[in-house]
Amino acid sequence: MASSLEPIRVVINGALGRMGQVITRAVVCEPGLKAVGAVEKEVTQQYLPVPEASELILLSSDLDSLLKKCDADVVVDFSTAEASIAAARIALKQKVNMVIGTTGLTDENIAEIEQLCQANKVGAVVAPNFSLGAALLIHLSKLAARFFDNAEIIEMHHDKKADAPSGTAIATAKAMSQARGKPFVYPQITRAVLSNTRGGQIDGIAIHSLRLPGFLAGQEVVFSGLGETLSLRHNAISRECYVPGVILAIKEVTKRKGLTYGLDALLKL
Repeated sequence: MASSLEPIRVVINGALGRMGQVITRAVVCEPGLKAVGAVEKEVTQQYLPVPEASELILLSSDLDSLLKKCDADVVVDFSTAEASIAAARIALKQKVNMVIGTTGLTDENIAEIEQLCQANKVGAVVAPNFSLGAALLIHLSKLAARFFDNAEIIEMHHDKKADAPSGTAIATAKAMSQARGKPFVYPQITRAVLSNTRGGQIDGIAIHSLRLPGFLAGQEVVFSGLGETLSLRHNAISRECYVPGVILAIKEVTKRKGLTYGLDALLKL
């Protein structure tokens, strides 16, 4: 494991995915971090080609054996929900910390990750969104939730996103409901001309999901009261917006034991 003078040794799970490639380059270029391994479902070569890297990065489809080879401190996971929980079972049992930005994890998955952390005395940071702006949007939405009876969420993502609604929207709705201390008022319709037009709902908060090729990621939270509305909106312009949050999580998770959920905990919001 890394000492205070040695770089934090990082393995990226899902390294060839859209986010995986961004995170790999960021880790390679960040002082104090070192990319030592990469995992992808199917590999055709032994090393991951990263032009910015000064040393070879091992590439494998077998996380278990890779971790044994490269003495990793942290596994960063941006894969799929199924691959992520499988990786957590492997890495945490090997006493390797984890940073997980994969969406679609269930409450049972989160509980299992927390149990694995406690059993193996390691840390994990799990966040539905590593964007600083998204974390602030959730924080501000929690503040506003105390003053309005009605609220709805519109989340916008690219057309290749597998899950709906987004993990960020679900986390936002749950945080708002908890801050309010009771469900929001959910207006009932008497005649549905098209089914599911009102979207899904969590504690009285309707959630609407847009999936269009022109979007990367975004979310708008709309509050409503007598004679007024309040809209809070965040847009991710490029995947680089997630890098500062992920780098912060990598550096912090090595200092923590147990589960840390949400970027807000690291930002001390």
